Order: sequence, then C-alpha cells, then structure tokens
Amino acid sequence: MAPKPTVQSKKHIARLERERRQIKLIQYISVGVVTVVILIIIYGYLNLNYLQKLQPVAVVNGDKITTKEFQARVILQRNQLLNQYVQYLQYQQFGLDTSTQLQQIESSLSTPTVVGQQVLDDMIRNVLIRQEANQRGISVSNEELETFKQEQFGYYPNGTPTPTLTPTPVDVTFPTLSAEQLALVTVTPEPTQGPTSTPLPTSTVASTPTPEATSTITPTPIPSPTATPYTLEGYQNAYATAQAGLVETGISKDEYEKVFETELLRQKLYDAVTGDLPHEQEQVWARHILVATEEEAQAVIDRLNNGEEFGALAAELSQDTGSGANGGDLGWFGKGAMVAPFEEAAFNLKVGEISQPVQSDFGWHVIQVIDRATLPMTASEYEQARQAAFDEFLTNLRDQSDVKIYDYWMERVPTEPGLDALQGLQQPQ
Repeated sequence: MAPKPTVQSKKHIARLERERRQIKLIQYISVGVVTVVILIIIYGYLNLNYLQKLQPVAVVNGDKITTKEFQARVILQRNQLLNQYVQYLQYQQFGLDTSTQLQQIESSLSTPTVVGQQVLDDMIRNVLIRQEANQRGISVSNEELETFKQEQFGYYPNGTPTPTLTPTPVDVTFPTLSAEQLALVTVTPEPTQGPTSTPLPTSTVASTPTPEATSTITPTPIPSPTATPYTLEGYQNAYATAQAGLVETGISKDEYEKVFETELLRQKLYDAVTGDLPHEQEQVWARHILVATEEEAQAVIDRLNNGEEFGALAAELSQDTGSGANGGDLGWFGKGAMVAPFEEAAFNLKVGEISQPVQSDFGWHVIQVIDRATLPMTASEYEQARQAAFDEFLTNLRDQSDVKIYDYWMERVPTEPGLDALQGLQQPQ
C-alpha cells in the first residue's frame, strides 16, 4: 500500500524558505569574505610593487621624484659604497691604514636614512639644475651627449686629449706697508694659496673622500670602466655592460642617459652662473694665537694690551704650532679659506686691531689683521671661488623653489646590498 503524501503546512514551507535564504546568504558572505581577502592581497602586492613605486618621495616645482627612481639610486649608491669598501680593503693589504674610511662606510651602510638623505638631496639638486637650465635655454645636443659618454669611458675617436698644463701662477703685487703695519711685523709674507703655514683655522677638506652624508658630496652614478676601450666596439661593449648592470638596480636605459645629460647641463649651468665672477677678491693678511679656552684667550688679550709682542706670545702659547713658530702669521687669504667664525672675525677687523676671543671647532683664537687689499686670485683660488658661488646659487635656488618632501621616504629606503654581499673578502681586523 503506497504511503500517503505528506502535506506541508504553510508554516512549514515558510520555515524551509527562510532556511534556504539563510544558507544562500551564508554562502554569499563566505564568497564575499574570500573575495575581499584576495583583493586585499592583490592590492597589497600591487601597492608594494607597483602603485607605491609610482608615488613621489619629493616634488620639485611640480616635477616628481618617484619612489622607484629614488630606490634605484639608493641601491646604486650602496653598491658604490661597497666598491669603495673593497678598494680600502685592498689598500690595507699594501700597509695603508684605511680603518677610518672603512668604519665610515660601515656606519653609512648600517644607517639607511643617511644614504637615503644624501641621495634624495642629490636628486632634488639635479631636478633644480635641469629646470634652471631649461629656463635659461641651456640644452645638450645628441652629439655633445655622445661625446661626453665616450669620454667617460675613455674612448677618444679623435685622439686622447693633451693633459692640461699647470697654469702659470698669478703675479700678485702686494701693497706697500705703512709705518703702522711695519711696526706690527718684521717680514712681508710671500704670496700664498691661503694659510699654508697651518692647517688649523682652514676649512677642513679631507684629502680622501668619505662616504658620510654631506651637502657637498654628490655621487655621480657613472660607473668607472675597468679597462680603457680604445676602439668604438670596446666603448660600445663597456657602455652596454655598465648599462646592463644598472638595470639590475632598477635604473632604465633612459634614466642612465639622463645621468650623463644632467651632468652636462650642470657643467653648462656652472659656466653660465660663474662666468662673470671677478678674478680678484678682497683678502686679509692676519695672524692668530690659538688656545684651548676663552679664559686663556682673554688672558692673551690682557697681555697684549699690557704691551707684550704678538709674535712672541704666539710662539709661546699658540696651540697652532705651525703658525706659532712664525709669530702666528697666516699670510694672505680670501673668503672661503677659513672656517666661518674665524673668517667672519678676521674680515670685520681693522688693520692693526686685535679681536675679542673667537671660538671655532679648533679652540679659541685671538686674531690680528696686519693688512687688507683687493688682490688677483690664483687659478686654484679662482676655481674654489667659482665652486663656492655655484654652491651658493644652488642653495638659494632650492630655498626659492617649491620643494615638497614626503616623510615616508624614510620607510622606503633600501637596506640592501649590505656588507654581507662581500662574503669571502678579508674583513678588517
């Protein structure tokens, strides 16, 4: 006997329909959650590897410096530091003490923001140079660019250029000293390149470049070829090899070309900015006594006021033994040759006047100006003056520009390559 069909009430049917809708809702929510998670993962990947790299770390008068460009330059700079590190290790094998340089590089590599700040400042400066060159109508032709690239790789199709001859020293005629000045000293100083008798009050320019981040260090990301390509084919191979190596750091072919072009624009802008710089400058002839404390400096001034002779006190008391043996005489020097506090005090003194105690990084100075005059600059002095003028021009240009820097650049500074990339090399003891 067949079973009787179950008759479902309306209430039962409604309950089943609710359950069916709830199951579908749960399924939709589950699919939605999974989809959102997948989208978040995809967005995170795209943001980290694509979108974030397009974000600017700085904007200079509307021109962006992207994260990708910044990171590529930092990686390049870290590679250059590692190359320097290897060179200093090799110097040690020949008995040279390069421990200071090695420690400086280690410090920079272990502090990513130091390298990052240096690179970012350099990139901002390059953008400003390109913008200013464009405003002045300064450009680089394809022929100039190609010639410059060839020179950087040691290829001279028209023959190796003749080395520049050492310029003939400028014949500087110093003014005749007055009776008052002759009473101050007994010997007229010879023309000098600045205070060569002592390194103490001079500007501290290291003979060996250091990797520390400073405003004056501008690393040029142009690799030095390991061999001189004397043929067109050799040059082309060297260039292609260098370019291929930079691609690994994230620098494209166009960006590599831009490096050379920017350097040429910088040279042309340098000539345009400094072309009218006078070949003479105000200089002073001064002497000083260097002591450790302000109290000692004041005691020196008291003794001078009581009639003791400056040169004798310099020989007796000055911690600058180089000039002290010469009565504290520093010779003639122009602006930019001394550290700022010393220079400012010296150029504000009248002839024969003795300064109040002047503090610098070296200690406390008592300064006396013997004479002052406008004198021709030597070739090296003139080039230093040009560089100082150009640096000041770039500083003012940046101050007058709309430069926005985004703080998140510090979170995006690459930390590799590091010293672990030099595995197998002998480390300093």
